[in-house]
Amino acid sequence: MSGPVEPRANPNLVGHAGAEAMLCHAAHGGRLAHAWLISGPAGIGKATLAYRFARWLLAGAVGESLALDPAHPAFRRVAAGTHADLLTVERGFDDKRKRERAEIVVDDVRRVADFLRRTPAEGGWRVVVLDGAETLNRNAANALLKVLEEPPARAVLLLTCAAPGLLLPTIRSRCRALRLQPLDDTAMAALLATLLAEQPPERRERLGALAEGSPGRALLLAEADGVALDALVQEVLAAPALSLTRAHEVADALGRGEAGFTTFMQLLRAALALAVRQAARGEADAAQRRLLGARPLAAWSDVWQALGQLQDATEHAHLDQRQAIVSGLSLLGMS
Repeated sequence: MSGPVEPRANPNLVGHAGAEAMLCHAAHGGRLAHAWLISGPAGIGKATLAYRFARWLLAGAVGESLALDPAHPAFRRVAAGTHADLLTVERGFDDKRKRERAEIVVDDVRRVADFLRRTPAEGGWRVVVLDGAETLNRNAANALLKVLEEPPARAVLLLTCAAPGLLLPTIRSRCRALRLQPLDDTAMAALLATLLAEQPPERRERLGALAEGSPGRALLLAEADGVALDALVQEVLAAPALSLTRAHEVADALGRGEAGFTTFMQLLRAALALAVRQAARGEADAAQRRLLGARPLAAWSDVWQALGQLQDATEHAHLDQRQAIVSGLSLLGMS
């Protein structure tokens, strides 16, 4: 499998021509907002677009396309993280726990204010890419709000966010919204044919369907053997009534790796949400009708939410993943 390219070094962006044109036209028309909220599902290309726009601005904002030759000095310095007029803010590394932090903290955001007080090193734009704005904690969000209230000239903040509803309304109101849509089937098929060239076509097709228009999600599913995990999810949901013994067998089959647990829970929730949507439209198949018939349709949204809360608590508090799987499956109903 071709390894994913880091967004700051990725010269390609597929499926978001309209968003690129909007940014380009705003810059050329003198209507460039000081802050943009680039939202959309995880793995869809939000950060890739943000860095693509940042490179173009830092290179002089020339031309009607945001594409920049990888040999261009601005491209190389952005890719290396050495451009003096670009600041990246994202979740840092927790040295004590030896893992990425769950939140962007206030000290991270204070760097933005310090950065924007400086004179541009090259006399042009200063750009801040804040990747994963939904992970801002309360203090960090308030610090960012102060920056947005008094934006300096010739500075652009690009916030990427998978869940805009988690942001303070006052932050959202001070940004121009730019929502990216999932890639269509044709674009996904073409992209995965390159990124997952060694995978059989039918497997790529299934990964694309599971990823729901997100190339990044498709790559993560490929790494976690998502097709096999989805088959396990479908088997669990199709069972007339799951026994406690079978629930423990499923937990054992997933092992203790975090990737397996996370992917299984995500696929389980996605399959449940799909079943509810199709049932609401009168399009559920026999297995979905059998599953959902155990309780009122509206009650399944509570199950979906409870599964998400269980996953979050398990991952953030480092709880027993096997027990979490058993507890999650019990929410579906057991014999």
